[in-house]
Amino acid sequence: MIDALIIVIFILAGAGTGFHGVDLLPSEMLMRLQNPGFRWLALGLGAFIGLVLGIVGQNAYRRLEAEVRAMPVEILLSRAVGLVVGLLLANLTLAPLFLLPIPEDFGFFKPLTAILVSIIFAYTGMSLSDTHGRALMRLISPQNAEASLMAEGMLYPARTKVLDTSSAIDGRIELLLETGFLEGKLLVPRFVLLELQAIADSSNDQKRARGRRGLDILNNLRDKWGDRILVHPADFEDISTVDAKLVKLTQEIDGMLVTTDYNLSKVATLQQVDVLNVNDLAQSLRPIYLPGDAIDLKVLREGKEPAQGIGYLEDGTMVVIEDGRKYLGQNLRAVVTSALQTSAGRMIFARPEIAASV
Repeated sequence: MIDALIIVIFILAGAGTGFHGVDLLPSEMLMRLQNPGFRWLALGLGAFIGLVLGIVGQNAYRRLEAEVRAMPVEILLSRAVGLVVGLLLANLTLAPLFLLPIPEDFGFFKPLTAILVSIIFAYTGMSLSDTHGRALMRLISPQNAEASLMAEGMLYPARTKVLDTSSAIDGRIELLLETGFLEGKLLVPRFVLLELQAIADSSNDQKRARGRRGLDILNNLRDKWGDRILVHPADFEDISTVDAKLVKLTQEIDGMLVTTDYNLSKVATLQQVDVLNVNDLAQSLRPIYLPGDAIDLKVLREGKEPAQGIGYLEDGTMVVIEDGRKYLGQNLRAVVTSALQTSAGRMIFARPEIAASV
């Protein structure tokens, strides 16, 4: 609705400017252009220019809205204060200018200068607020420990996390929220919801189940953490792929991308986008076993070498048990002898505890 209103306003402004702007032409030119159709031609041309500017203004409004929605409250407040202070200083600076006598031929000089000076001071005020805004919070609330830490640059507001399709289907994001290790707002772009809906409507049973799982998880997140889960209407019609849209949106709001997609993580990192890969987190949280540590597991199958048995830890790590074949199908307590990190994952070598003690 707002997008259409912006375009209509620009079209009407352009048409009105073209229709009445003819009167501003020099009198000699007006004498030559006595054709009544010329005024309507100017109206149509002005409306067309207004349409083009309206489309540009619509895109600019979308990007501004996305940035403002994702901007932390303290930054938004400090920039607003910087904008007001900059405009006040601009008015004080321009006051002597309007007292100066200006020839009529240069009557445009005063308003043009006022506009330029106001823009410069407003931008300067907002820029300075980004640098010294935290100190302003400290002055406003000196007893607030959080404000003091932020003023000293020791505490930073949590950045918005952008969820992709894979992280929604994976579901571990819900566990991260429950444990409290994930801070800030979680942004779900509308084009991600549309992709999940398309997967849920697929004729393939597996894809349909994955899509429905993703939608159910997002609904659960919205029910439990409604104030932290935001559905964002941003879209980039000039970008075709969902992955590229995710990277673009995360860049615009200076957020962090949450995903389980390895390829998307690499592409986003190359474009200097901070990525939280749930798989990398799970890999880093796997327990580290040192030689001499005892582990309990079940011997599931035979190994490649004679007398070897194979078992698995809860996180999927494969354990090769020397002299473990005779314990096939049994629960066993083994002692770690060594560990090996391969491209396919981690592998642990162990021996039965009884044999190790001999």
